[in-house]
Amino acid sequence: MSLRPAFRLNGFLMLLVLLVVGTAGLIGGVAASSAAGSGGGAGAAIGAVAGYVILAVAVILLTGLTTVGPNEAKVLQFFGRYVGSVADAGFFWALPLTTKRRISLRVRNFETQKLKVNDFDGNPVEIAAVVVYRVVDSFKSAFAVDDYEEYVQTQSEAAVRHLATVHPYDAAPDVVPAAVAATPALAAADDPAPTSLRNGAEVAEELTTELRERTALAGIEILEARITHLAYAPEIAQSMLVRQQAAQVVAARSRIVEGAVGMVGMALQRLTEEGMVDLDEERRASMVSNLLVVLCGDRSAQPVVNTGTLYS
Repeated sequence: MSLRPAFRLNGFLMLLVLLVVGTAGLIGGVAASSAAGSGGGAGAAIGAVAGYVILAVAVILLTGLTTVGPNEAKVLQFFGRYVGSVADAGFFWALPLTTKRRISLRVRNFETQKLKVNDFDGNPVEIAAVVVYRVVDSFKSAFAVDDYEEYVQTQSEAAVRHLATVHPYDAAPDVVPAAVAATPALAAADDPAPTSLRNGAEVAEELTTELRERTALAGIEILEARITHLAYAPEIAQSMLVRQQAAQVVAARSRIVEGAVGMVGMALQRLTEEGMVDLDEERRASMVSNLLVVLCGDRSAQPVVNTGTLYS
């Protein structure tokens, strides 16, 4: 069984017809009852019964009237059997004596709780995400799961937990993940390093794809899922901050040394090409040392006047 449109008619037209029929039945029944009471015979009695039966049928048929608002659907059940859904906004008449369950088709969003999980490197992190979704199949939302809103929330938290376990908080080239270190085969593989949780676009796309697969059973379409909170757990936050600062210092120093080596090589090459000085290996090493000290030092160089020679 799947989603299908329910049989329906214009509600205003059916309301008018049923009011006319019901009023006619009521008037006919009252008139026939009066005639039967005045000795009208069996025909008057039958007419009275027919009039009241018509009135009762009209009243029963009035239960088929329903109103559907914009961006909502009504799921109809006739004594437990699914008979269809009405998703068009307006006033309709459908099968009478049916239960009508309202399902909102509007776009919704909610934010998961801050979950504490271990990332790919085994570090405890706090993570939360916002999920934007809507119902696209009212039949599945009503009957495939017990409560589709609770289902989406539970699956979203499960997907966020899974996402955090397969990605590191921060991609650090100098840190070997615990999972890789424990498995030599993984360490020897040429697979690229996993994407960092701080890479918002790729992580959001992966989370959205996983949630779409998880919630398709409930007739839910995930429009967007994105991380809104990401931080190390309080017990390791200070240590991780020190590590991040150290990594930044090392990266900055590496760039400085790389630039300084290039500048020293260029200086020696220019001096040799222009023949300004004739340097042997020991003097060249001394000049390289002095230039690197000047270029790589984090303080201003203090000049030293050498009154002798390099060899004395």
